[in-house]
Amino acid sequence: MNKPLILVTNDDGITASGIKSLVSVARKFGEVVVVAPDSPQSGMGHAITLTKPLRLHPSDIFEGIRSYECSGTPVDCVKIAVDKVLDRKPDLCISGINHGSNSSINVIYSGTMSAAVEAALEGIPSIGFSLCDFAHDADFSVARYAAEKVITQVLKYGLEDNTLLNVNVPKVKLEELEGIKICRQAMAKWEEEFDARKDPYGREYFWLTGKFVNNDKGEDTDEWALAHKYVSVVPVQYDLTAHQGIAFINQNWDL
Repeated sequence: MNKPLILVTNDDGITASGIKSLVSVARKFGEVVVVAPDSPQSGMGHAITLTKPLRLHPSDIFEGIRSYECSGTPVDCVKIAVDKVLDRKPDLCISGINHGSNSSINVIYSGTMSAAVEAALEGIPSIGFSLCDFAHDADFSVARYAAEKVITQVLKYGLEDNTLLNVNVPKVKLEELEGIKICRQAMAKWEEEFDARKDPYGREYFWLTGKFVNNDKGEDTDEWALAHKYVSVVPVQYDLTAHQGIAFINQNWDL
């Protein structure tokens, strides 16, 4: 039997430490192909490139693994991988390991998770991995451990149709890790402000600032799990239909 074909991508760029860690795990499970942005693309969400051409160049950054750097977004990387790079649909797409959390509402903005969502739209079992540490020299050993555990289960049992996984790893040592929890997404948000500044010519510009506020006190959320030294695993769906909203409108509107 053929080994599983695994597509690896990210949003921090092909040279990021996180994707190197993820590739090191993925190659234990099967044939790996990397298609990742040629520069950081954090916060791109599900953006795609429409107004300029995409460039795709082979890369030798991962020894013994077919790899390409793409000039587009994380979603572009998945699209072009499926259409132009791979000769068959991959058995798994994994995205990350992101430098920084993608828990709670961050999943909406995340290029890491949007790449995984795009693969899921293609019917590919998909996982996004993130480590709650923005440091350039972050220790990815716990994230590698978690990735190996989760990938093993997904390859063995698969996922429900139209779902993917959002996996976040706390910034702890392996001996401090309490375990892995299946969670729901916390109902939290960013309270944002735009800091008005002046450039050297006296022209005004704005810099996005703000703070993350979590008023969700549930003990079944990804934020709770991470705060208590657990890896959080949230099943995610890309069907954004608010089914309770349909019921409300049908019961109350006079159309």
